[in-house]
Amino acid sequence: MKKITILLISLLQFFLVFSQNKELKKDKSTFKLYEPGYYENSILKDVRDINEKKKIHYPQKYFQTDYSNQVFPTDTNKYTIFWHNSPVSQGNAGTCWCFSATSFFESEVYRLTGQKIKLSEMYTVYWEYVERARAFVKTRGNIEYDQGSEANAIPVIWKKYGIVGYNDYHGKLKIQKFHSHAILIKEIKAYLESVKENNEWNEQFVVSTVKSILNKYMGQPPIYVVVNNKKISPQDYLAKVLKLRMNDYFSFMSTKEFPYNEKHELVEADNWRHSDDYYNVPLKDFINIIENSVKMGYTVSICGDVSEAGYNRYAEVSKIPTFDIPSEYINEDARQFRLSNQTTTDDHCIHIVGYQKVNNDYWFLIKDSGSGGFDGTNKGYRFYHQDYIKLKMMNILVHKNVAKNILDSIIK
Repeated sequence: MKKITILLISLLQFFLVFSQNKELKKDKSTFKLYEPGYYENSILKDVRDINEKKKIHYPQKYFQTDYSNQVFPTDTNKYTIFWHNSPVSQGNAGTCWCFSATSFFESEVYRLTGQKIKLSEMYTVYWEYVERARAFVKTRGNIEYDQGSEANAIPVIWKKYGIVGYNDYHGKLKIQKFHSHAILIKEIKAYLESVKENNEWNEQFVVSTVKSILNKYMGQPPIYVVVNNKKISPQDYLAKVLKLRMNDYFSFMSTKEFPYNEKHELVEADNWRHSDDYYNVPLKDFINIIENSVKMGYTVSICGDVSEAGYNRYAEVSKIPTFDIPSEYINEDARQFRLSNQTTTDDHCIHIVGYQKVNNDYWFLIKDSGSGGFDGTNKGYRFYHQDYIKLKMMNILVHKNVAKNILDSIIK
């Protein structure tokens, strides 16, 4: 009897200690006063200097996880990192989709050919704006014209228009340090609204007018590039120099809204084409594709939600706090709950360029063109915990090799 009593006391002590330790691991929240960062001090300063407009930013508090007493794996030297060009800011333009996917394809060029090439994001953006105006006419104004799009727009545009190097097309005025498309888009939208009001659906004329507006703000894109003292088309540059085959790249998503292992539309405002080329897979397969990518030496273009309390621009980390949902409860239902109530939306596209495992958890090194990515010590980078991607990231663009088994089971 005495031995049983001692055993029960020992077990009770163990559970008390375990309970206390578990309590210590709980995240806490706080309200922080918003402080001007890279966006206000660099990007908006450039915009104001050019447009001669002053903007007043009132102090505001925001809710976030209190990371003040926590240590995270933010030492890039401890990550397995795959080649990529240095981070660049997208400025005051809503074109993260292009910066993410362009960076991804730059890494693919290096993986395939060993070439370190910087490509022009704005060449793609220019033609995306043109194609969106064309679609506005074709649908009789039944699409919203704006800056956002999806990573899988890059294969669509490159198949038609090819691509050029950054030095061949910067896509901004010489006096600009940062891209800024607010005035540009406002002018195009006003023009397209007049087209709709006056029922002037002449596609050729509308596209020509939109190009003239784009040329004013972005410059006219080149019709050829020079390689080894020879002029070649952007299409030949894509195929013969970069050696990229757009049909080798696939998009994936994971939602319970549609049957798995089929192609479906990514229901999101930025998917203005209503592209249904997204393979919808179970969450475990979605995560496996990402993990397989980095283990095989590939990078990933990934898009999802960044409006979270666990997303901190100064700590440089993105994780799911325990007061939101404990890690063990993150599953397909928790993910779908947030997709359906729209607390998960497609805010931002980024580029996974490295990883490490800490206590058996994946941490991903993220190249981020957004202004918040430049507020921390590691300029242009963030560090995402696996749970954040599992719960909040919506879609990915990858090379077919990293998803071969899944694609083979779907495409028969």
